[in-house]
Amino acid sequence: MHAVEMAEDVSDISQMTFEAALGALEDVVRRLESGDVPLDASIDLYERGEALRKHCQARLDAAQARIEKIVAGPDGSISGTAPFDADG
Repeated sequence: MHAVEMAEDVSDISQMTFEAALGALEDVVRRLESGDVPLDASIDLYERGEALRKHCQARLDAAQARIEKIVAGPDGSISGTAPFDADG
């Protein structure tokens, strides 16, 4: 995969929902496990799978941070919700 194709591929992944990225990752795993993919294509698939895995993990981490922000009010009780932001 060329650098331009890789950049476009990562850009496409960054726009995916968690569910879409997880489905795409499952498809990559199925294709790799089938053993029917040539070596060069397997390497490209593995790289795409790793990018999908990172995207899914980032989405999960953000969801966990939002949940923690909801649960942890100043006195430890639920005080409502607040949007999660990396700066806050």
